Amino acid sequence: MNYQHIITIEPRKRSGKPCIRGMRITVYDILEYLASGMTEAEILEDFSELTPEDIRACLAFAADRERRVMIAPLSI
Repeated sequence: MNYQHIITIEPRKRSGKPCIRGMRITVYDILEYLASGMTEAEILEDFSELTPEDIRACLAFAADRERRVMIAPLSI
């Protein structure tokens, strides 16, 4: 999924954290809601300005970020 048009990063908004479409809702917020057991339907009900595509964009962003994490070799 191409999330670049949905996930925005603005230095003066939420301390530069990745947000959804310039709103003050961060990718982290959505991931935390999902991790706590909220369903997509519950999130969309609580935040009427969000769309299912916004939630998928958060997941795609997180997956892409995880792919980029480099694991440093452990020194013994």
